[in-house]
Amino acid sequence: MKKDWHPADIIAALRKKGTTLAALSRSAGLGSSTLANALTRPWPKGEWLIAEALGIQPAIIWPSRYYDGLGNLIDRKIKIQEKRFRQSLRVN
Repeated sequence: MKKDWHPADIIAALRKKGTTLAALSRSAGLGSSTLANALTRPWPKGEWLIAEALGIQPAIIWPSRYYDGLGNLIDRKIKIQEKRFRQSLRVN
């Protein structure tokens, strides 16, 4: 499986397109540092905003968030539900 892009590579790609992460974030009506969250943890909305600015699909930038180890597409809704379930077990 391909590796996720390094955050510095994402930032550099945005610069090559003539924008910055902060500018992209503000143009989406978010705080200037909000989109930085997508660089370090899954956030579909942020991933799509960044990917659209680069003219590619988010799965190209973050394959580990979209494909399992065998290359099968991950159902993100199920993944989120599993995460919430595991968190609820830790709380109780």
